[in-house]
Amino acid sequence: MLWIPLTVGAAGLQVARNALQRGLLTPAGPWGATLVRFLFGLPFSALFVAVALKLTPGARLAFGPLFWLSCAAGGAAQIAATAALLVSMRRSSFALGTVFQQSGIPLAALIGLALGDHLGVWRWVGLVLAALALAVLGWPRGRVGHWSAAPLGLAAGAGFALASNAYRQAALGVDLAHPFLAAQVTLVSVQALQSAALVMWLALMDPAALAAAVRPWRSSLGAGFFGAAASGLWFTAFALAPVGPVRAVGAVEAPIAALTGRRLFAEKLDPWQWLVGLCAVAGVALAAVG
Repeated sequence: MLWIPLTVGAAGLQVARNALQRGLLTPAGPWGATLVRFLFGLPFSALFVAVALKLTPGARLAFGPLFWLSCAAGGAAQIAATAALLVSMRRSSFALGTVFQQSGIPLAALIGLALGDHLGVWRWVGLVLAALALAVLGWPRGRVGHWSAAPLGLAAGAGFALASNAYRQAALGVDLAHPFLAAQVTLVSVQALQSAALVMWLALMDPAALAAAVRPWRSSLGAGFFGAAASGLWFTAFALAPVGPVRAVGAVEAPIAALTGRRLFAEKLDPWQWLVGLCAVAGVALAAVG
């Protein structure tokens, strides 16, 4: 059950990363802000790999075509999902943008099922309960900005669902005996591909956004660290358990984001939204231990 505390830790670190990225959205645009988490996280990911190799000196890694295909597919899906999430947060709120992208929870479980992961009945109940509660919690309720943010949030959820399963397949193919090492190797490989692709794209299509992403290096480095740390925990959890339950437990990100949005961005949630949030927590609990 080590994947549960790993997932909770990843969710908290992810909120910190999203908060830092959100501040970069205006000057750098969605693609420049997306680049920050990968490019500035890459040195930290490389450090994590060095530590993992030190802890597992006898490990033998396997890098087949499926590994690189999974890394590339997951990396592309995550880039698109991150950009969609940031714009969704901009159009609605930090908390609701986070809630919208949790719509990918049941989709992540269904993709995992197609790839060979099997879940018990109570875990499926928990997944559905958490997803429905989060959908109610994030319902736009007529505000134009929120309505335009919802499809982007849903797209982000779908992208993250695809990426999560791709990363699980990549990590399982590297080394089944050492999940921590396999997760960190997968992470650094993915971030290297993502950084190279985005740097080349922005250098050709929007050099100003590239410069805006790199210029505030202190905050960018902070976003990179929190992103790499969160991803390191996420990838390890994916290597240890099916993606569906991991993503469901990761929904604790939503209340953390609500508190963060209230403190940093003066955003407020209604009392009924907190009540529905408790239903989401119940779903998370069922998904974790069902």
